[in-house]
Amino acid sequence: MSAEFVGKSIVEVRSMTSEELQAEGWDPPHFGSVPVFVLDDGTLIYPSRDEEGNGPGQIFGSTTDGSHFMVMINAPEPISFDNG
Repeated sequence: MSAEFVGKSIVEVRSMTSEELQAEGWDPPHFGSVPVFVLDDGTLIYPSRDEEGNGPGQIFGSTTDGSHFMVMINAPEPISFDNG
């Protein structure tokens, strides 16, 4: 299920709701803010700590200039892992 994402657009980035966390079997009070990308067709994409879905994870990325970052909801500024 990766070809289905091609051509889709991210229309919202937000925290998972308590209901969404519970639907995955993740205890909402135990986990902090878990990022979710909402696509234009309503599909939700969110991180898992492993392929079995044993809890939420974090999303990391890199830009074309080689900078590295972590996606955080409600962070005061982007979190960068680059030195300098």
